[in-house]
Amino acid sequence: MSGILDHAGLGSIKPLAFASSGLACFVSPLLFGALADRRFAPVLVLRWLAAATACAVWGAAWTIDRGAPPWLVLAAIQIQTLFSSPTWGLTSSIVFSRLADSKTQFGPLRALGSLGWMAGCWLASALGADTSTRSWHLSILLWGGVFALTFWMPKIAPPPDAAPLRLSQRLGWDALGLLRNPSHRVVFLTTALLNIPLAAFYPYTPTHLRSLGLDHSAAWMTLAQTTEVASMLLLARLSGWMSFRKMLAAGIAVSMVRFALCASDTTSWVLLGLSLHGLSFTLVFITAQIYLEHEIEPAWRVRAQSLLSFLMGGPANLLGYLATGAWFSFTALPKSSSLQPTLEHNWPLFWTGIAGTVALILAGFLLSSRKTHPQTQEGKH
Repeated sequence: MSGILDHAGLGSIKPLAFASSGLACFVSPLLFGALADRRFAPVLVLRWLAAATACAVWGAAWTIDRGAPPWLVLAAIQIQTLFSSPTWGLTSSIVFSRLADSKTQFGPLRALGSLGWMAGCWLASALGADTSTRSWHLSILLWGGVFALTFWMPKIAPPPDAAPLRLSQRLGWDALGLLRNPSHRVVFLTTALLNIPLAAFYPYTPTHLRSLGLDHSAAWMTLAQTTEVASMLLLARLSGWMSFRKMLAAGIAVSMVRFALCASDTTSWVLLGLSLHGLSFTLVFITAQIYLEHEIEPAWRVRAQSLLSFLMGGPANLLGYLATGAWFSFTALPKSSSLQPTLEHNWPLFWTGIAGTVALILAGFLLSSRKTHPQTQEGKH
């Protein structure tokens, strides 16, 4: 989306466009997670969300192709995120429900998703669609494929509720009660906080790559998935060597190093930093998902995954995209700068600020987790 908005002359709305996912996550993940936990088979919920997302992506592409005003483009993107934001947690819950040992089986299966992401980016670059809505048209076909696949998936309906549901339960807000558990709270809040500086990655890394002369940014961005796939395939072995606490701490530390490398503003170091994204993502976010599957009671697991999606994609993404957007504007250099006349952005300062924020999150996690050690043992919500 970053390159598409820049190419359409809509770079100024990029922070708001990416923040739309944050607004959507205040409602969608918990609402649809509650539906999947209480009313309908998760596969059915995913089916209609996939169909609705495909239609919404077409609408967003149409507004850009027709040169619609920025407010209408933003509205179309917002509608699309309302339908797509619940699918991450919902899909994870469906996969987890079919695994006998999620600790050893989920990583390799999740790696297939990363390979699919890489294939999509390569295809977009091969078609010359890095900055074109043709890449969105491709995603419409892929969402249609998700819709079709749900007809071959088993539909397991949740057991009926014995008592009438309160409004908060229908909206999924009762999942917030999971935060009362100190160990769960550390995992939920750490992943959410890390998502704030991470919000700088997707809007501004492609811009940085293009400033370094790497025009096929979508293809270059798949370097992030190389370590992601490798680390997911090794996740079972890593979890045997390290506790959940150590894996989360290592993931946050890798994220800090990744952003520090990007601050070098040299092609080789930026690409190395980019490649570390996947390792950090796996050690933090995939580990957090597996933790929830192990530690949350079965009746709450879909809502737990949805709560993780809400916290990461709602308040964290909203604050992250707006804050990093403001930081990006603050660190911009005037084009007429006498010191660096060809540089339009102070990338070293921008990424150093992001790395410093991650360092603070790491320190906070190490301090807060001293008394609450997330372990791989059965627990209550």
